[in-house]
Amino acid sequence: MTPKTAQADDGEAWRQNIAYIRQMLGELRQVAQSEGAEMLCYFIEMAYMEAGDIQAGRRSIRHRQ
Repeated sequence: MTPKTAQADDGEAWRQNIAYIRQMLGELRQVAQSEGAEMLCYFIEMAYMEAGDIQAGRRSIRHRQ
């Protein structure tokens, strides 16, 4: 999956961008875990959870339309 610009025709590019960010954070978390970087894992996990909250509508963001 590749990120789309926020100016995409469908008006839903921000949802795809958040999904892409969350996917990448998941992969980064795995790398950080394999390296034993506990604090980095924590911060990545927090960002991963926030992206999930945004996807689920539990947290709103201001996105370009």
